[in-house]
Amino acid sequence: MKFIVKYFIALLTITAGIGIPTAVLAQQVQVQSPNNNISVELLCDGECTTGNWYLSVSKADAEETVLIPRIDLGLIRSNQDFTNDLTFLKAGEQTTITDEYTAVHGKSKERKNTAHEVVAQFENADKARINLNIRAYNDGLAFRYEFPERSGSYKVMDELTAYHIPDSTKRWLQPWNPANERIYDEMLDGSVQRDWGIPALFNTKDTDFWYLIHEGDLGRDYAGTKLRNENDGNVYKLAFPDSGDARGTGIPEPEIELPWKSPWRIVIVGDLETIVESTLVQDVSEPSKIENTDWIKPGIASWNYWSHNHGTKDYQVVKKFADLAAEMGWPYTLLDWEWDAMSNGGDLEDAAAYIDSLGVKPWIWYNSGGDHNWVPATPKDRMLTHENRVETFNKIKEMGFVGVKVDFFESEKQHMINYYLDILEDAADFEIMVNFHGSIVPRGWARTYPNFMSTEAVRGAEWYNNTPELTTTAPPHNTTLPFTRNVVGPMDYTPVTFTNSQNPHITSYGHELALSVVFESAIQHFADRPEGYYRLPDAPRSFLKDVPVAWDETCFVDGYPGKLAVLARKKGENWYVGGIHSDSRDINYTLNFDFLPEGQEYKLTLISDGEHDTAFNTRYLVVDQSSTVDFFLLRRGGFAAKLELYND
Repeated sequence: MKFIVKYFIALLTITAGIGIPTAVLAQQVQVQSPNNNISVELLCDGECTTGNWYLSVSKADAEETVLIPRIDLGLIRSNQDFTNDLTFLKAGEQTTITDEYTAVHGKSKERKNTAHEVVAQFENADKARINLNIRAYNDGLAFRYEFPERSGSYKVMDELTAYHIPDSTKRWLQPWNPANERIYDEMLDGSVQRDWGIPALFNTKDTDFWYLIHEGDLGRDYAGTKLRNENDGNVYKLAFPDSGDARGTGIPEPEIELPWKSPWRIVIVGDLETIVESTLVQDVSEPSKIENTDWIKPGIASWNYWSHNHGTKDYQVVKKFADLAAEMGWPYTLLDWEWDAMSNGGDLEDAAAYIDSLGVKPWIWYNSGGDHNWVPATPKDRMLTHENRVETFNKIKEMGFVGVKVDFFESEKQHMINYYLDILEDAADFEIMVNFHGSIVPRGWARTYPNFMSTEAVRGAEWYNNTPELTTTAPPHNTTLPFTRNVVGPMDYTPVTFTNSQNPHITSYGHELALSVVFESAIQHFADRPEGYYRLPDAPRSFLKDVPVAWDETCFVDGYPGKLAVLARKKGENWYVGGIHSDSRDINYTLNFDFLPEGQEYKLTLISDGEHDTAFNTRYLVVDQSSTVDFFLLRRGGFAAKLELYND
């Protein structure tokens, strides 16, 4: 479903002495999407001369359905309380926000979104001002707080934003941990858990109305937030990081300078197609700070850690994975931890020279270091200060490295947000791309800093090395991620592993192949050992040589969280399709091609499950928009397809 965004805002004119109660006036502050399907209202408890203010979100189809009946509002600043006794002053005139930009990478290239914004102005009992900026989009809503005063330095002691979710709402939530590497749980009620990570997905009972809660445009003047429902299972309040995160370094409460605006609080709203295809998190974020982006080149990398946990210590292993990248036509190979202990015929400089001789470009791993980090792996602290980063980037640039993977942040306190952004900015000065691990979920930085290629923040394939748990949870986990974590930005899952690591797969080879399309990341680490790719039949091996990682367009084809995910992605004139399911039984699947442009034919290469888990079945057909193809999928199976424009 595609929306063209336009807005209608119904506002009563507020004038002094008119004699209309404030409650009546406030209830008329309503922002609606152009198709009138999404409505956001500003409401207040009681008489509303002063009081508690909240938003209500509705989705209208044949009839109006309240999705989120109440989003509590308010902030507590170190010198002022902006919660219980706010007086509504006025709502400004509507402003049209039109944002059109070209993304360097991600789920789509050419992006356009439009909003009408209304700013509601309040004051507290001490006459201190706070504004609420409200935007409505056809694919959701966004709101943020603003302190308009021109000067002052304060702490934000608490944010009262809280989402009240009806008890009957289905929800997919990830128990929070500092690295954002838990499994999303599907729940039918408001299970109490102290902290949950974002994004969080919800489905209103007996409807096709879905919404995904997240935040965007997080900058240096705030901390990352999470959801907390320790008192009421259905009320999810935003919470700052815990004081003990990052080994107790830094403070949880953000320090701000006025004037100030908070990050956008985002709710993507619509059917599953709208959720999966939305770019709202990046749309509301600050435009690119990097003027020339020609050097930022998305691509696939070979990676030795999954199959050889200490592989980078061995020069001969490093060479094999560089050879793999060259053989497959992948532009990159990653030298992970322990490169500073490399031996067996060569060191880091030898490895860099060998990789360069193959026409492949290397990436290199660093420990984020510092007192926030308990991991002893070296080198430590090379990213920690501006001086160290400049020295390091100079050195690795001369050796031919084009990207860094920086690991073990484990906190979203404000000082750590600044650390992330310091790395991105200094790396950009040296035309170095960046991938974060042990890290934050995307908050829109891929737009603001396009050298931000990916971030882990997911229970990825490396967990096959850590515990036996992912063996059984991977099928539903993989089919949940396209509707949750990967909606909001690039995800370094390190997919497409056919052989086994320390713990085995129960997904089919077709399922693993499909992850190259289903999961999006601008630096995509295909994590298997070289033999895992060399032994593939011609069709899947050729598919992995060609598959892009940055897309012109993404279309949701079919699916349901935890059950099935089928996505089609376009690059140039060609389309790629990936589909995975989690059912413990074999299924018959029908793929339709209504995402294709009308009147054009395509040559289809369809690679689906074969007779057993490690086998493929490949078919070649000519299809168009009206075509359907039936095929068989093994339990926990999948398929991948390439569609090339056909001119007979």
